[in-house]
Amino acid sequence: MSDRKASGNKEDLKKFKEEIVHQFHVISEDVISQVRQVAEGVTNVNEKLDRTHEELKAEFDNKIQPVAQAVVSLSEQLDKTRQELRSEIQGIRQDLKPEIQETRQEVLAAVKFSYAELDKRITTLEKEFLELKHRVEKIESRSIS
Repeated sequence: MSDRKASGNKEDLKKFKEEIVHQFHVISEDVISQVRQVAEGVTNVNEKLDRTHEELKAEFDNKIQPVAQAVVSLSEQLDKTRQELRSEIQGIRQDLKPEIQETRQEVLAAVKFSYAELDKRITTLEKEFLELKHRVEKIESRSIS
């Protein structure tokens, strides 16, 4: 009886083992199938993300292009305006140069005239001062004598 039990137990264990292995294969195939589904889903999401990225990039490029063109246009206009201003300023300088020279000459002439006039006045004052000094000396010499 113990031999039968032992052989029955071995057989039961063997069947149990085979059943577990079979169940493991069934479960692992199901897991592998689910992993494949997840991988396909990830692939689909990646493809959709790539498409969305390309669409957004194209939309961004379409919207940024007019802005970039406007910036280039404004830059060209600014350069043109700067050049025009430089030319205009240069023209004004050329126009004012003779006038400045003329005014300078007039100021120099006025300074020379003023200097000559002041020199004449000082000379006159010196003469008058000497005359007054001379008169004071005469008056003082009369009063002493």
